[in-house]
Amino acid sequence: MKKNEFKIETIDLKSDNADKKFVDSLKDSGFAVLYNHDISPDLINNMYKIWEDFFYSNEKYNYMFDLNKQDGFFPIKSENAKGFSAKDYKEFYHVYVNERIPNQLKIETLQIKRMLKSIAINLLEWIDQLTPNEIKNSFSIPLKKMVKNSKNDLLRIIHYPPIDKNIDKNSIRAAAHEDINLITILLSGSQPGLQVKTKDNEWLDVKSDKGWIIVNIGDMLQECSGGYYPSTTHRVINPQGKNVSRYSMPLFIHPSDEVILSKKYTAKSYLDERLKELGLK
Repeated sequence: MKKNEFKIETIDLKSDNADKKFVDSLKDSGFAVLYNHDISPDLINNMYKIWEDFFYSNEKYNYMFDLNKQDGFFPIKSENAKGFSAKDYKEFYHVYVNERIPNQLKIETLQIKRMLKSIAINLLEWIDQLTPNEIKNSFSIPLKKMVKNSKNDLLRIIHYPPIDKNIDKNSIRAAAHEDINLITILLSGSQPGLQVKTKDNEWLDVKSDKGWIIVNIGDMLQECSGGYYPSTTHRVINPQGKNVSRYSMPLFIHPSDEVILSKKYTAKSYLDERLKELGLK
């Protein structure tokens, strides 16, 4: 591969060489797209439907966010990307362990969260196994163990509403950013719009079918690998065709608070610093 080539692999999760293709894709682009996983299309479709009903109801205002716990409903213009003053044009709901979830959404939501976490642990094990020893030796403990008993994993259900013609001209659905955590496991959005920034500073559409899984590296993995795994800048652009809602469901995989990422940071100190930068703490 040439120096500045940038490729996001699309990988059959159950193929014989899935582990190597996955880790190679992360090393090259910070992203990978996975299909043929065990989460059923019916469960995914039902999850989107029940949360769509929730976001279009007034019930969401009964679950307004708690800045200390970081759970609950965050209305439009709650968050801005690091370095941007314009707020993202999205609303979202945070699900942590044993935190508030509307009763009618609880069964499917916790099931999806468990299944995504199981996939994530398997992927982290692949990274542990295939990372060169000189890089892996910088991990304070194996990645899989970093997240084993973590209470910080965050399932974010995101609704990007149709774009209002009166919004701030600098506001887009999600401005260019990097994720905070180790890895992100994202159930592919209901509409296109996700883009990543290549090594040549160009924006590339991330192509996937609905219900496929998009994985990307977060800043914590970049930090503890000394930059070997890149936390790639990405964004969600405003609709280029039909001006309709878009939904997505990322699970942000976080280490336990006490995990040492580097000489400079623990997982907790890193997370606190970034939440303040985002206006969420």
